[in-house]
Amino acid sequence: KRGKELKEGRSIKVGSSQVVIPKHTGDTINKTFNEVSSIVDMVDNKMLPGGESYEQPYEKPMNTVGKSEGGYTEQGADYQDVETVTAYAPITKAKITAYQEEPEEVTKLAAADYDGLIVAGTNKALRKKLAKEILVGAGGQNQLKGIFHNPSEQKDQVIDPATDLEISVIDADTLDEIIYSYGGDENVESLSVLVLNKKDLKAFAQVKDKQGKKVYNIVNQGNKGTIDNVPFVINSACYSIADTNTVAGKYCMAYGPMENYLLTVFSDVDIQRSTDYKFKQGIICHKGATFVGGNVVA
Repeated sequence: KRGKELKEGRSIKVGSSQVVIPKHTGDTINKTFNEVSSIVDMVDNKMLPGGESYEQPYEKPMNTVGKSEGGYTEQGADYQDVETVTAYAPITKAKITAYQEEPEEVTKLAAADYDGLIVAGTNKALRKKLAKEILVGAGGQNQLKGIFHNPSEQKDQVIDPATDLEISVIDADTLDEIIYSYGGDENVESLSVLVLNKKDLKAFAQVKDKQGKKVYNIVNQGNKGTIDNVPFVINSACYSIADTNTVAGKYCMAYGPMENYLLTVFSDVDIQRSTDYKFKQGIICHKGATFVGGNVVA
């Protein structure tokens, strides 16, 4: 057929090429590493739309000297005094915000959904701040009270500083030391959650016995997992025991039920976009805000 076409003088296409090689851009955006600790979704939460503050009553241990247990009483004598001690954990409103801008060209010309990524990134920035403050919130005005919050005023202390456990190195006995140091004198509490830095999780994984076998069985599930069936969650706000730059006296881990921390949501996340602020420059503005409070409540 080709020979016949040649005899008849027809043109034959034998190849093709482009003068300019086009550049193609993907229409999807690859995500980065996880930046938000799962502790945000593990703590207890209460929706209080429009609220300003909240107080959660809780019971303190009956460990006051002479008032924690009953006693022998002679006939006609006064009964032994005991005292059930209660207190309340105050939670006040704090405002957490995030703001970013984008040129209008991003929404009109880009093939990928950068605009959607920016909206999601604004929400992620709010959650990232919450994940940090649940641990290290200083408890001042317009701030959450974190698990590591250790106020000088005894009436504001929910966690007794006397129960703090000093650890200088992670070894084969560290996990047992944490578990059996937690709770009251009469029972071993059911397994709670260990909050720690990723560097310390690595240190647990590297502990070996005299035969060179790993001491701890660690199951990783991204931001969470288990160490010998004890649940853990990673949070970069924790200082690391394994890090030689960590000075003595810094809080590095927390152990306990996550529902003992209450996050009150006075206003859910509100993300808005506007073209008014920098209308002349063609800039689109994104802002996000949430009103929340938080404190240890047991």
